[in-house]
Amino acid sequence: MSPAWLQSFLNATVKEEAPRLYVWNLSNLEGQTQPFGSTASSRPDELTSYRHEDNLNRRVYILGVGNLGTLFASSLASLPEPPPITLVVHRKDLLLSWREQPGIEITRGDSIYKHLDFDVELWSEEPPSTGLKREVAEGQEIHNLIVATKASQALPAVDRICRYLNETSTIAFAQNGMCKLWPPHGKTYAKSRYLGESYPNFLACVTTHGVTSLGRFKSFHASEANLKIGPVLLNKFPEKASYLLDVLCRAPTLHGEKVTQDELWILQLEKLVVNSIINPLTAILRCKNGDLFIEKEGVFAELINALLLEASNVLQALIKDRSTDAIIRPASREATFTTKVETDHEDIRRRRDLLNRFSQPQLREMLYSVGNKVKDNTSSMLQDVRAGKQTEIDEFNGWLVEMATCLNDNLDITHHRILIDLVHDGNFLPKESLVSYFPSWKGSNSAAV
Repeated sequence: MSPAWLQSFLNATVKEEAPRLYVWNLSNLEGQTQPFGSTASSRPDELTSYRHEDNLNRRVYILGVGNLGTLFASSLASLPEPPPITLVVHRKDLLLSWREQPGIEITRGDSIYKHLDFDVELWSEEPPSTGLKREVAEGQEIHNLIVATKASQALPAVDRICRYLNETSTIAFAQNGMCKLWPPHGKTYAKSRYLGESYPNFLACVTTHGVTSLGRFKSFHASEANLKIGPVLLNKFPEKASYLLDVLCRAPTLHGEKVTQDELWILQLEKLVVNSIINPLTAILRCKNGDLFIEKEGVFAELINALLLEASNVLQALIKDRSTDAIIRPASREATFTTKVETDHEDIRRRRDLLNRFSQPQLREMLYSVGNKVKDNTSSMLQDVRAGKQTEIDEFNGWLVEMATCLNDNLDITHHRILIDLVHDGNFLPKESLVSYFPSWKGSNSAAV
């Protein structure tokens, strides 16, 4: 049976019936005046850059301009020869904010880096009533798209613009959590929404940078780390993805590196485990990341161990499941072996190594190592809670619950279900109260925490 998210797309209209989308930019705002310090990006009626075919091929669209969108945009703009960049916002008030204070700012240490040279657009089914009326990408194809929205909004946002995507398009998802297009569901989605093999190349990023918000279009780069980027689902023209891959790996401060599909899958799973522990616990406790790992023994440490054990059981069951064959034993790797026996032996070895990598003791060691590196950071979920925004709990812990259900292996995921409920209910609890919500520690002595 298809998961609920996939079923909703399978029931939707096909690409040809997707809505036309119109561009709103600064020229379409009532009372538009030229802001101080504006650049070509503030003169959207000049379409030379759009109409030049080379610029259309090179242009990078960034959908979502939160912390990650700001990080990607500032890094790409810092290239010696940056590509044309379009920032796509989702509300009119964000366009108005840009008009009043154009540019994005990212702070590193005591230095503030400001970039102005962007086109900024809002995409709407309603054409603007003033100024120039034009379609997204001049009604042509979007070649390079970075999706930096929240995880729950990522695939719906891409699906909304499928009219402007085809086999020449490359999409890089930059969200936390697992990309939804991993086998076995990715190809089902792609073939249902795009005719034949005309779907884009889909990439995903694993970002370990620490970035916090300082306001609209302003972020603090709290900790520099790296970016791993690789394929999730490629079409019959995988070479079309090379431009976006290369430009992201060359962008200063991103420290980007290309990885293979199976490496990317493993990295996303590991980061999911980290996010499913650090994010909800810090959101409930209202604490810095490092406060979770001060004590390695006691009731609270045992709660972390229980969460890790449940995650380990789900991921080990997933590794054993035949649905992961396309990732664990890709055709390119099988081609290096001459007999089926050799292929089967390699498959057994590979799965054995992964089962060990996702065992509870290994995950615990990995979690505490990451926790030490990001101890001074504020988790994205705690930032969302403080800002009154929807959290990504359903994309982290909810993914584990959904996967446990899909695998139908009598997997116990009780602790993660409780965490989801606590975050949904907006609970703010001290450690001793938090552990009392879990059946194993009801009535525990708070002094043991």
